[in-house]
Amino acid sequence: MLHAKINNTENSVFDVKISISGVRGIYGQDLNLHEVDRFAGQFAGLIKSSKCVVARDTRPSSTIIAQIVTASLMAAGIDVYNLGIAPTPAAFREARKYGAGIIVTASHNPLEWNGLKFIIDGRGLFEHELEEMLKMTSDHPGKFGNEFQISSNYSDVIAEVAKSNTAAVKVGIDAAGGAACGYAEHMFKKLGYKYYSINGIAGISSRGPDPTADDLADLRALVTANKLDHGFGLDLDADRLVVVNSKGEKLSPDATLLLCIARVLEIGLKKFVTSIDTSVAIEKYIHKSNGKVLAYSKVGEANVVSKMLDVNAEAGGEGSSAGFIMPNINMCRDGLLAAATISTLDKKTVDECLKFASQFAQIRSKIVANSSLHKAVIEKLPDVFKSDSYSILTEDGVKAIIDEDSWVLIRPSNTEHAIRISVESRGDKAQAIYKMATEKVQKVYDQVR
Repeated sequence: MLHAKINNTENSVFDVKISISGVRGIYGQDLNLHEVDRFAGQFAGLIKSSKCVVARDTRPSSTIIAQIVTASLMAAGIDVYNLGIAPTPAAFREARKYGAGIIVTASHNPLEWNGLKFIIDGRGLFEHELEEMLKMTSDHPGKFGNEFQISSNYSDVIAEVAKSNTAAVKVGIDAAGGAACGYAEHMFKKLGYKYYSINGIAGISSRGPDPTADDLADLRALVTANKLDHGFGLDLDADRLVVVNSKGEKLSPDATLLLCIARVLEIGLKKFVTSIDTSVAIEKYIHKSNGKVLAYSKVGEANVVSKMLDVNAEAGGEGSSAGFIMPNINMCRDGLLAAATISTLDKKTVDECLKFASQFAQIRSKIVANSSLHKAVIEKLPDVFKSDSYSILTEDGVKAIIDEDSWVLIRPSNTEHAIRISVESRGDKAQAIYKMATEKVQKVYDQVR
């Protein structure tokens, strides 16, 4: 993760968060239109096809930012294929045709945030590509690109992939007034399901952008009142999904990913990659079902995709974000693909998966920590956790493996001024490990401040 210190016209310094997840900041403060123009111009230097898809979510600032992105790309001689308001997975899918893409979104961050996600060859930027991009200067060759309006058949593609003989399925959709509005309803209509939609008008929502943080009270009530099989809550760009079960209970991200994995195991997929913060329940379930986890990746969508491509995996993802990825369909976390995949499971398999996952408890939280101090904190942690674990991994933050079923992972956030702490163990042991880990991390942070 990088942090770009930027001076505005009044010489105040702001902090744009830059990582393989993209560029994010508070619009008008950390992220201003001058910086949007610069980042888009730098990205143009990576585009070999001279073509780029541009899409946006429904944040108030997304329209003007998308206009600046379009102008910057065209000034660099790039033809822009404007998808308008569209889910991140739809933009990734379309970008396969054109070679590149930029999505104006801050994903699940609060509404005052915004950002840019970059796509090359149908996937997010790898770390070396991001470093290369940031060294580039905007190039104006004297020939302007053109702009074309396009649409996506993404919902049809996902419906075709996920179709099954599951009968009489009833689902609820909460798109948070985001980019999935219309797309989600069309997908479930194509699947032949009965669906109920709330927060389905673009830009209008009764809840916040992050379905993980929100209690999804309206969606849970919709599910129980109408006796639905599933409820699906999406974030503003539809790469993040939270599932509500038939009892109106929110499922954990790891349980959600497990349901996706269970379905693709049913259809014959056997080779998987998961990130290092994914529940051991998923690996155990894969092994139980005669599949194999070929490798573990660093946290981050692009890292998971990179490892998948390296080992030729068929599916996988990140447990921490319920980020389900099938690279032959889309090389990104795909909330709508995950929702469609889960909806095709029979109730017996769903119950079996949730019972299996319930043996393990995950706690994922964070402490507020200035990004400039993240490195100093992480460097001290291997010694701090040495006495509590039999193995420590430092490829991505610090992961202390305590026993076969228990681990702690401490990582600097790629998108916030925070240090993330993830813990897993069986039953009540997770809470005790979390308390221990949080106290140790907080103590180190207080020391380096």
